[in-house]
Amino acid sequence: MGRSGLNGLVIAGILVFLLGVAGLAVPYFTTEDTKNVARLGDLKLQTTESTPHSIPPLLSGSAVVLGIVLIGVGVSRRT
Repeated sequence: MGRSGLNGLVIAGILVFLLGVAGLAVPYFTTEDTKNVARLGDLKLQTTESTPHSIPPLLSGSAVVLGIVLIGVGVSRRT
């Protein structure tokens, strides 16, 4: 008896594939962290730190390939 829905491997493959494509589309991003430096009554002094991050293209490409493989294995198992 076959199920009409997608199995876990296909769903995992789609997610890994989409993460890999996102990593290739946006290889660099920045996060910001706001910290309280001092507080005197109602006065607050804050600082914001920007931290750059990069996603290696090899990692993103590997995620795309792994996603395709997982989708293929999931579909072939279903049939």
